[in-house]
Amino acid sequence: MLLPASFAAWLIMQAADAGAGSGEGEAAPTLLPPPASSEKDSQASDGRPSGDGGEAARPSRPERKPLAGRTVVIDPGHNPRNRDHAAEINRTVGIGTSRKACDTTGTATESGYAEAEFTLDLARRVRNGLEERGATVKLTHDGDRAWGPCVDARAKAGNEADADAAVSLHADGAPARERGFHVILPASVDEGAADTSAIAGPSRVLGRELVAAFRKSTDEEPARYIGDGKGIDTRGDLGGLNLSRVPKVFLECGNMRNAEDAKNLTDGEWRDRAARGVAEGVAEFLEGRPKS
Repeated sequence: MLLPASFAAWLIMQAADAGAGSGEGEAAPTLLPPPASSEKDSQASDGRPSGDGGEAARPSRPERKPLAGRTVVIDPGHNPRNRDHAAEINRTVGIGTSRKACDTTGTATESGYAEAEFTLDLARRVRNGLEERGATVKLTHDGDRAWGPCVDARAKAGNEADADAAVSLHADGAPARERGFHVILPASVDEGAADTSAIAGPSRVLGRELVAAFRKSTDEEPARYIGDGKGIDTRGDLGGLNLSRVPKVFLECGNMRNAEDAKNLTDGEWRDRAARGVAEGVAEFLEGRPKS
């Protein structure tokens, strides 16, 4: 009985001597080892492993891509180099119901900003917006052609891509007193090589979504000088629509001959808003339709 008591006394004396000898900033030696840690002890109170980096990072949610699996064809109207290729763009091509010139130079503002420059720039911005939403986007041309393509080839591009939607971008050349944007829908045509019977209905839905989204994004009013006065016009004389086998519309983003519209069309910030309106209109249309 004396031995354990003596040993305990000796331990107490050793601890006191060690504490007295430690200087500021030095910890007294631990006489007994701490309990062994376990995997459970290394878990934070919320069940995630704790570590030197503090709270473990939460797994990020995958970014929503509502247009994944969808294909959209964007057609920048005209071509900036068409003016140098009069012979090529003036030859006629079939538009289903008749024949028309392959293409035109398009119009321009009073300051000389060409419609073709505008549509190409806007198409690239629209492409970015749609790709961010997960869509596969194809342009009928991307500034990489000497001229054209012709209107029949523009329609063919959407058909061959089996696009879920196609939009041809333009700006009007109406009398200077008129302003506003409008969407052109394909008429129901079944003549010659033209047959829009299957796409006229869905194209109307696409057109209405574009009018609403474009108006909201740009804060611009629909044109009152053409069509129904609410931003919708229907035509059966455009090859790009007549020959399409996929839902397709034309968007006339404003009147380049009008000073107020021209101010918008030449402004990069406004074109960003316009592109957002186009992308949102197409997205609204596609999200409301089942995938083919």
